[in-house]
Amino acid sequence: MTVEPRQPIFGSVRMRHFGPRPLIEDASVSSKSTTLWNGEIGYRLSNKARIVFEMFNLFDSKVSDIDYFYTSRLPGEALDGVDDVHTHPALPRSARVGLRLSF
Repeated sequence: MTVEPRQPIFGSVRMRHFGPRPLIEDASVSSKSTTLWNGEIGYRLSNKARIVFEMFNLFDSKVSDIDYFYTSRLPGEALDGVDDVHTHPALPRSARVGLRLSF
């Protein structure tokens, strides 16, 4: 949802949801669902310049950003490796302030 009134202040809230999805062709392994909320508020300086404050992962969800399923091997594990789900965790709650210029 985005609000862009004619006044100089604007904002948006964004939700990204991925339901469980198969990680391999036969769908015997699936990822868990993930939901992340992000938002921004800003001030329009002119038609071409904006100051923006962005918040990522508003609720500090402890979810994975992306999942993979493959065989890996750590020191001490069997030589054949271990089939497992590997994840890239979502970033923790964070913020960014920026200047957006349009050309």
